[in-house]
Amino acid sequence: MKKIIMLLVTHTLLTGLLAGCGESTPLLTAVDYELDVETNTTNKGVSVGDTPESFLAAYGEYKIFTSVDGQDYQVLPTEEIPFDSESTVITLLPTFFIDGLPADTDFLCEENEIEKADLLTFLSSEDYLSSHTVVYYYLLFTWENGVIADIHSSHMNYNEDSSYYKEYSAYPAN
Repeated sequence: MKKIIMLLVTHTLLTGLLAGCGESTPLLTAVDYELDVETNTTNKGVSVGDTPESFLAAYGEYKIFTSVDGQDYQVLPTEEIPFDSESTVITLLPTFFIDGLPADTDFLCEENEIEKADLLTFLSSEDYLSSHTVVYYYLLFTWENGVIADIHSSHMNYNEDSSYYKEYSAYPAN
């Protein structure tokens, strides 16, 4: 299950990075990714059983990636996310942290004069990782019949095993 989630998140990461440069959105902080596992509640007060209204009140201003029935992730306007679908809907909130601070992918692209398609390769390169700490955090919400059925929070530390992520740096994103 963990490998499936890692593949899913890696695919989303690539899709998000390819779409990420060019739009400015607020960034979540490391504290925002904390999840109380006993109550399955996020730091922003969203929990299993909550409705789209509660979710959007907490996360509506952030870039939300959405997948329906395992299809590719897309960034949809909040009013187009099919929360009430009979299909399983997954929403994802990802952020890269560089040296402990949330990073804007637009800024990273501009500052390093790289194309958006090259950002993941850049961030996972030995040269970059030798002088920076790169951690990818994400919150994953699973929706069933208009309510949150599960919440998962995790992170991937590129400095601990960048070779794992390099395998996916050429993964095609739609």
